[in-house]
Amino acid sequence: MNDTNQTWVEQVFLVPPSLRDNTADADRLLAALRNRLKTDVLLADIGLLRDLPDRLRQWGYQARCVLFSDGNVFYLVDVTDPEAQTPCAGLAVDLGTTRVVTRLINLETAAVLAETSFENPQTTIGDDILTRIHYTDRPGGLDHLHDLIINGLNRAIDELCDQAGINTTDLYLLAVSGNTTMTHLFLKLSPRWIIREPYIPAVNTPGIVKAGELGIDANPRARVFCFPSVGSYFGGDLISGILFGQLHRSDDTSLLVDVGTNAEVVLGNREWLIACAGAAGPALEGGVAKIGAKAGPGVIDTISIDPATGDVTFDTIEHLAPKAICGSALIDLVAQLFAGGILDIRGKLVPGKAPGRIETDDGIVAYVVVPAEQSATGQALVFAQPDIDNIIRSKAAMYTILETLTASVGLALSDIETFCVAGTFGSLINPRSAITIGMLPDLPIERFRVLGNSSLEGAALLLSSRHPVTEIAAIRNRITYLELNVNQEFMNRFSAARFLPHTDTTLFPSVTVPGSASSLPGLTG
Repeated sequence: MNDTNQTWVEQVFLVPPSLRDNTADADRLLAALRNRLKTDVLLADIGLLRDLPDRLRQWGYQARCVLFSDGNVFYLVDVTDPEAQTPCAGLAVDLGTTRVVTRLINLETAAVLAETSFENPQTTIGDDILTRIHYTDRPGGLDHLHDLIINGLNRAIDELCDQAGINTTDLYLLAVSGNTTMTHLFLKLSPRWIIREPYIPAVNTPGIVKAGELGIDANPRARVFCFPSVGSYFGGDLISGILFGQLHRSDDTSLLVDVGTNAEVVLGNREWLIACAGAAGPALEGGVAKIGAKAGPGVIDTISIDPATGDVTFDTIEHLAPKAICGSALIDLVAQLFAGGILDIRGKLVPGKAPGRIETDDGIVAYVVVPAEQSATGQALVFAQPDIDNIIRSKAAMYTILETLTASVGLALSDIETFCVAGTFGSLINPRSAITIGMLPDLPIERFRVLGNSSLEGAALLLSSRHPVTEIAAIRNRITYLELNVNQEFMNRFSAARFLPHTDTTLFPSVTVPGSASSLPGLTG
């Protein structure tokens, strides 16, 4: 259990008023809390003040107080029965473009009460951010997108509260972590100018709002904190990830990569942070290859090719017949093909290296991963040359983003002490495969650290203790954003990275280029 002095819930025991001490009820409570919190700025809204006198007398001038802060101002959200056994709950939300993950937390103990996830309902309008932003230009478009995400969240809240055995009125705080556009749609702010030069959001630091104003089913006085953004393409989900990964506290220089709609990267330590974002995400998530798909039942998640026989072995999620391949397995597949000499250094299929597996249809060369008779669809899963080219471009973009960012501060990628990978893709990726194809730098495997869903974990940290809120503003203010769209050095490096693993093979000393060896050691480890 956390020290209650560090959480958002404070048990307060007041000296009852008397003829000698006629301090007003609200003043008495707020003064005690200000002293406890060591702050001069503590606010309570009029609705709470109306109920306060009767509640304090009913409870013998004791109360369980729910607080919140944006780092500058403390709010007294509500006062509850100090003897009640029902927990005061908070909800951490990873507001993803594709998937939303939620975690219900006991605000007094930081214990996880329940967790669930759901597909973002806004995908019915468009899978990508750009489509959704254009949709807001239609009459009622912004309202519709806002309603979709709020209704989806409310369904999740009902489910979580049922699992935890509490009511929605027991939910007092929400911490929401999402990219800049998703945060705008959640708050019903127009994202129109995010994609129009000079690319300015409506707000970067929305602070705390009332849940009721957004239509969220929670306690009538519940508050919502949205993690701040740095700009149009660097959102609160990355601030949350930095908070969880502790880059801002590290003496060593660390690098954090989160692959989603974009590849977003942060480099730095306790003294400085620099960040950038680039379009390296969709192909690496399996969204470009025809056989690519998000992780799900029947989707191949592990794959290997026997270098001696050329036989392909794989496993699927829930061990069902294969219907597609997830993004991390596509990276493994490219690495395996390259290791066996089936792909050359340009990323082109070499027909003579895989008899019976490589076919040509209408002039397009493709590698048959799963024959039709083994497929769930009755059609062969083929990895066509255009699909491979897309992944090569994406891996080149990823590596170039990393190289350009580190070079901008006079460092080489080999100087990175800790390489953090975040998000669903990051938690599934095999670093050795990514190194083999030149997507990630050739660092010792022990330097790689998988953070998982760092966006959700950062939001959960904020609800588990009140100390992180002061760090969030400091993290945001410390970040320098590097714009890659106008960076000529990026384009020069990108051309060199469009080979396997790279035109400069000295950057990848652990990778054996086919021809000098029959396979790459440790590739499937």
